[in-house]
Amino acid sequence: MMAKLSREQLNNGVICSSAGNHAQGVALSARKLGCDAVIVMPVTTPEIKWRSVERLGATVVLKGDSYDEAQSYAKLRCEQEGRTFIPPFDHPDIIAGQGTVGMEIVRQLQGPLHAIFVPVGGGGLIAGIAAYVKRVRPEVKIIGVEPSDANAMALSLCHGQRVVLEHVGGFADGVAVKVVGEETFRLCQELIDGIVLVSRDAICASIKDMFEENRNILEPAGALALAGAEAYCKYYGLKGETVVAISSGANMNFDRLRLVTELADVGRKREAVLATFLPEEQGSFKKFAELVGRMNITEFKYRYDSNGKEALVLYSVGIYTDHELKAMVERMESSELKTVNLTDNDLAKDHLRYFGILHFNELRKEMNFTAPSTGHDKIKNGDDLENCTRKRNPRTEP
Repeated sequence: MMAKLSREQLNNGVICSSAGNHAQGVALSARKLGCDAVIVMPVTTPEIKWRSVERLGATVVLKGDSYDEAQSYAKLRCEQEGRTFIPPFDHPDIIAGQGTVGMEIVRQLQGPLHAIFVPVGGGGLIAGIAAYVKRVRPEVKIIGVEPSDANAMALSLCHGQRVVLEHVGGFADGVAVKVVGEETFRLCQELIDGIVLVSRDAICASIKDMFEENRNILEPAGALALAGAEAYCKYYGLKGETVVAISSGANMNFDRLRLVTELADVGRKREAVLATFLPEEQGSFKKFAELVGRMNITEFKYRYDSNGKEALVLYSVGIYTDHELKAMVERMESSELKTVNLTDNDLAKDHLRYFGILHFNELRKEMNFTAPSTGHDKIKNGDDLENCTRKRNPRTEP
């Protein structure tokens, strides 16, 4: 797209909004074409990403808490300064450029190919790949992968129209988009075979798998397609088939590795996170230990409240089956020890270790926090998704 700009447009400069890869592409193109580039990125963008853009010679502006806020600012500044806006996904030239990834896959992999798994944000990459691959290899399935808390494309396909998410999760920041593109949605409706939703824990598990097997560290959005491919193959019992998962980024902040490490075992069901309230009386801890039984405790924190009658025990158990975990929780409850399974609660896993002592009901309130509505007509991430029965768009979540 930038190669088609006139000299006058190049002299006026370009501007774009991006969460990572598009920013570096625009910055590199601007340097080669000899024009000024302003890149607007959310303030939550990992430093490693915007530093890489700066090294390519572009001016980075951090604005807004999400991609959509950054885009609004970029378009406003575009009008004020007379720059050319370079869209990250919703333009035929951008889609065609990203579709060359599909061309490379087809050229390099001549044998049978069951499916290509593509990370989905605004939809440009999957739309481009699908447009090319479905023309030359129509038998190959094109399957998108989204985080379960950033599932704008899945919901849009479900409702038959583009929807705006009320809230979008930022863990996989490279695909944290509240609404997909108009053209990308049209192409995905016609061409793709399904959307797989994956949890944050599954993404972390895939990051760990990639590191252990190849010594490469992917960022969350970069590991998204791999997590989706693993979930899909497991769900459908796929064996002996060739699949491709696109690893779209490795811009991992070092300080995020601890969280990834902690969640990876949860993602593979090797660890569960629980909270139990113990009465502050003699013999209660011994009783707790007996009820845990042979379960292996991998982490343990005992928080004493001198003003209360209960202590909060935060702990993790490793190498378990669903039956074993359920049986242990039932033993706790039958002995009147209030226990909460926090394994599937992202807020808890992020922050629980730093909470002070809370009353049980207050803790439950914290665990069920929901961002307030903005008043706009938006659709929550989980609304009606379970009721969608699009045969071409199965939903799979590990």
